[in-house]
Amino acid sequence: MKEKEINTIKRLSKDEIKKFIKETVHKEYYGYDTNCATVTLICLSYIFEIILEEQLIDAASGMHGAGGYRAQCGLVEGSLMFLGIYGNKIGLRREEIIKHCFNYGKEFEENFGSLTCRELRPGGFNKEDPPHLCEDLTNKSILFTCEFIRKNFAMSID
Repeated sequence: MKEKEINTIKRLSKDEIKKFIKETVHKEYYGYDTNCATVTLICLSYIFEIILEEQLIDAASGMHGAGGYRAQCGLVEGSLMFLGIYGNKIGLRREEIIKHCFNYGKEFEENFGSLTCRELRPGGFNKEDPPHLCEDLTNKSILFTCEFIRKNFAMSID
């Protein structure tokens, strides 16, 4: 992504954010075979103008349901990692970040019905599946995370 294309959430409308997420998720999934945790981190880092270290991207490489084991959803894991990064950047104490992560998990589960990949992706990971079955869920999850940050970190999405 070109530097001039990177804007903060404060300067993008909700429709622009949705469009950005949809295009980026599709490009990362089908162009680079990026997993859900990593694409979540990539989208959120662009939207909130936070540079991610390569080591963090490496750490997220197996976080798509614990490497396909279908444990905690990578969309949740990537978002929780980002909340820690973002919270630290704006000066929150560790206890506050932990509280936000707890609340995020609770709200994600209430909104999507589960935190686990095996429930969010009931068919699991089968060779017969088309690639990236969770693309629509990914788009919704990343937008949900943007809204969570807006609501809990006093930012506005117009």
